[in-house]
Amino acid sequence: MNDTFMRSFLLYLLSLFAIIPIVANTRDDASLSRRLGQENYRPDTTQINTLGLDVEALAFFKDNEFDGNVVKGYSLPGVRIQPHLTYTPIKEIKLELGLHATIYAGANKYPCYVFHDIATWKGDQYQSGAHLLPFFRASARFKNITLVVGNIYGGATHNIIEPLYNPELILTDDPEMGFQFIVDTRRWHSDLWMNWQSYIFKESTHQEAFTVGWTQSINIWKRHNQQNGIQHSISIPIQLMLQHRGGEQDVTHMGVQTIANATLGLQYNYSAPKNRVVTGVHAEVMGLYCLQQSGRLWPFKNGPAMWIGANIDFIRDLRLSLGFFTARDFCSLYGNQYFGTLSTKHEGARFLSMTTGVIGVEYSRTFAKAYTVGANIKAYLNSTGTLTHPADDTHPEPYTTPSEFRTPFSFGVYFRCSPSFVLKRFNKKK
Repeated sequence: MNDTFMRSFLLYLLSLFAIIPIVANTRDDASLSRRLGQENYRPDTTQINTLGLDVEALAFFKDNEFDGNVVKGYSLPGVRIQPHLTYTPIKEIKLELGLHATIYAGANKYPCYVFHDIATWKGDQYQSGAHLLPFFRASARFKNITLVVGNIYGGATHNIIEPLYNPELILTDDPEMGFQFIVDTRRWHSDLWMNWQSYIFKESTHQEAFTVGWTQSINIWKRHNQQNGIQHSISIPIQLMLQHRGGEQDVTHMGVQTIANATLGLQYNYSAPKNRVVTGVHAEVMGLYCLQQSGRLWPFKNGPAMWIGANIDFIRDLRLSLGFFTARDFCSLYGNQYFGTLSTKHEGARFLSMTTGVIGVEYSRTFAKAYTVGANIKAYLNSTGTLTHPADDTHPEPYTTPSEFRTPFSFGVYFRCSPSFVLKRFNKKK
């Protein structure tokens, strides 16, 4: 790690720790990613015996100006549309049926396979015009427990920390499908789910794959001042994700592969009335761990990482994000490549270590609860350890290249609309 980088990061860390005690987190729903991707899983009791039409649409343009030897840059211009009928026969039950479409500007055909991380299988069948999927969800609410079957409440609703879940996935990933248990109590929130990503028939030429996740938040301290509206809380987040590939029907000879991410830490939240200059802060310190229980997807079996982050919300819906990540022999299942020690720009290459500072600014505003506009820019102050390349045609033995310090960045603009329409109200049965 060079001297210039060390000086930059020391200044960065000093500024980070100076800010946290002054104003430490805002309401989580103030983040751009949650405003764009979070869904409400609680049934609307005012819509009993009502047939409605809900439309979820997200238009976006995101540009990733990535340089260096970690990952190639790319752009995402497009729209995602999900119209679906909704029906609430009783206050505890909600049924939804519709379609999901992903459309990227300039594309005229889309592969049929799942749009995330089943990289060893490239489907030979395509859809024209858009990537289309059926959408069905059945949810039941029993006091503090919500059961969901079909298309579950995924993405931003899981509330996973950034190093383990790239918010960009709300622009690219297929809707999660499987089952889900959500528990809400005064001091405990739990979200347990299975997302089945790849199904196989006999003689299929790819592996079945699914992800099991469990996120929890245990509230250990909370204080609310009724006079000035200021609220503080401290919680313990526990997050676990495991992906399994292969099974009895697998004929690929790749073998069973099981990989996992886990994190445990401490979060502090502060929120204040919207007329203040600083309306909230979220600060967190997290220890991370990855494990390859079986298989050979990663060149290592396990490894640790650390994440320190803070989000500061200001008046007029402006948010400043700061973060520091460091790891050795670590890979994130759903985080971007700057939160791991593997290179996707150079196939089979790995870094000795990875250190990433994150600085981001975002603006988002929601109108009438159904329309959100936003924009963000994020820079990654990135220092990689020595990069080890596998042997190739010109190098009979593995070889190394020096470490690098780079400042890749990304920016995007977004518009989400989620209007609801009442189609018919049915009379209650006597």
